[in-house]
Amino acid sequence: MSQDKRIYVGMHDGVCAVFSGDGGKTWEQGPVTPLAHAAARLTASSAVPQRAYLAAYEAGVYRTDDGGLTWNRLGSYPTDYAHSVLAHPAEADTVYVGSEPAAVFRSSDGGTTWEEFGGFRAVPESTDWGFHAPTRDAHVRDLRLTPNDSNCMYAGIEVGGMVCSRDGGISWKQLPGLDDDIHCVNLSSDRPSSVYVATASAPYRSDDGGSEWELINTGLERRYALHIAAAPDAADLVLVTVSSSARRSHPQFYRSTDGGRSWKLVEGLGAGDNPEDMVVAFEWDPHDSDVVYAGTDGGGLYRSHDRGVSWHALPVHLPTVAVGALAVANG
Repeated sequence: MSQDKRIYVGMHDGVCAVFSGDGGKTWEQGPVTPLAHAAARLTASSAVPQRAYLAAYEAGVYRTDDGGLTWNRLGSYPTDYAHSVLAHPAEADTVYVGSEPAAVFRSSDGGTTWEEFGGFRAVPESTDWGFHAPTRDAHVRDLRLTPNDSNCMYAGIEVGGMVCSRDGGISWKQLPGLDDDIHCVNLSSDRPSSVYVATASAPYRSDDGGSEWELINTGLERRYALHIAAAPDAADLVLVTVSSSARRSHPQFYRSTDGGRSWKLVEGLGAGDNPEDMVVAFEWDPHDSDVVYAGTDGGGLYRSHDRGVSWHALPVHLPTVAVGALAVANG
């Protein structure tokens, strides 16, 4: 296994990579590429080493082919907004982007050309999608493919709920039964039928691919769930970050070993001298399921070697870490 580790980090005004060549013993921060707007989501390609994509909100879509040293804007992307991005796990040049107004685009040539999934906007419930601010529209906040079945895709809409395609994006169906203000969607390779969703009112879990949903907030002191992720090899081991409101006040970070039926507060992560420094992004290491990385709103980066029980800070400090804008890769 390669000893090279790379964390792609999106900030409110830029993007960079933090990398290690010795398995995480030492770390170095690469150059920052400025952005006109905040980074929204990052995805690392598992098919092409050192390739990653960035959805940069109002600044479009970017791609790096050198491990984050340089980022190139994909000027052919057809809209002004890019809220979510997802690299296909096996097809080297296939990438998906969620936009605003809520739509999903796919490129099969690494971002040179794009096609829209027309069936997405044809969902009957789409007439009810919207957003809190009158000057903004509903947007695709997160995109996920089902592990081991890339024809099954989930889209989380802010604000509009969950939508799913089981035929590679041709047709889509609304999945009712949970809060419609979606922030994050996650699935584990261990049990792909389990879908976790972080919403503005609470986290949810479905164990049947989204047909039925269970509220999993017992033991959580805060209601506003921002990010959620299960371990890739253990679907019942879950991390979630919550706060009192969209202003991220009184943030807390929790860990569950029973699929969210109960939660234990994780102490000391992102607190330090500022207890209001919220964990806004975290990602499991794709090649070592004992390791998980987290970033805070104030720019701190942390690593856990024991599956999220204890954490230590990496020797880098960025101005900010944008919500959800973190991706981990080898090489």
